[in-house]
Amino acid sequence: MADYNYGIFKHFLMKNRLTGIILIFTAFISLNALAQGNVFGVNGSQTTLNGKPITVLGLRCSNALLSDTSTTDLIEYLDVYKRYGLNTVSVFVMGSRYGDIKGYNEDASLNEKFMVRLARIIEAADKLEMIVLVGCLYWGGSKAKWELWEQKDAERAIFNTVLWLAENNYRNVFIDVDNEGMGKKFKEFDQAGLVKSAKKADSSYFVATNFKGDPPPAADLGIHFSNKVPGKPYIESEGTPDNAPGNYWGAYSKKPPLYNYINIGVYTDEMKERQIILTKEHLDNGWGYMMASTWLQCVPPHGPNAYPGGDGSEENPGIRWWLEAVKDMVVKD
Repeated sequence: MADYNYGIFKHFLMKNRLTGIILIFTAFISLNALAQGNVFGVNGSQTTLNGKPITVLGLRCSNALLSDTSTTDLIEYLDVYKRYGLNTVSVFVMGSRYGDIKGYNEDASLNEKFMVRLARIIEAADKLEMIVLVGCLYWGGSKAKWELWEQKDAERAIFNTVLWLAENNYRNVFIDVDNEGMGKKFKEFDQAGLVKSAKKADSSYFVATNFKGDPPPAADLGIHFSNKVPGKPYIESEGTPDNAPGNYWGAYSKKPPLYNYINIGVYTDEMKERQIILTKEHLDNGWGYMMASTWLQCVPPHGPNAYPGGDGSEENPGIRWWLEAVKDMVVKD
């Protein structure tokens, strides 16, 4: 029977040589694509990488697409983060504050310049078995948004983002459709509709919501502002100390009309202690945790800073102090 089937296949190839070559080549490319790359997933309330449980632990690098230099800087430090025990970074296609990255054109198509940079980050992270949280909409404190967008435009942008990820077979990723639910707050974008748009592009990708409330049924996980609900993973994707004078993202970090952050990478001893406590609490509860910092997100001439910096003092600002604390928690000698 095997010889008979082979004979039919050989006869087909000889009669349809070009078609056969194309079919074989296409099959080879498809199998090769499927064999490459790491795959982020969700299994019940557990996040996974390549089918194995993983607790997301990382850094919010929302302005990493700002320039070729900022993208290169982040890539150069990914292996450093890995050695400290981190496994994830987050990057935004739209936004973020002061960076004003317009990764979407007004017609909701993708801006090629920024997608080339995002591709570089995703591929570099994949080589290190790291994850990238791809943020889509950023509707607050940024000039990157398109004020005339309606629900259909927001959905189209998210659809195009996930379609691009699928076409490039980037699987070491998950998606935040709307940072802090700002699009919901300011434009009344329906969050379930945004998630469904992502799933329509490719249902195999995992999608998070980030507003104050329960994730809609179509969402796979909740992050940051989201309620923690049974059966879905939770990740604090914008972790900061909650005891900063004047609120970390409020008066402590902003001084209008300055169009950049202040106290960049500067922390009091009490703030550092509190952020370490919050990190440990999340990890102990099985929740993911990603640190956010003005050090990572500030814009030129002060950043964005991918290198860890120092102890968080005014003389030696940075986030190395947190990285060292995390390493003590999770890295086994």
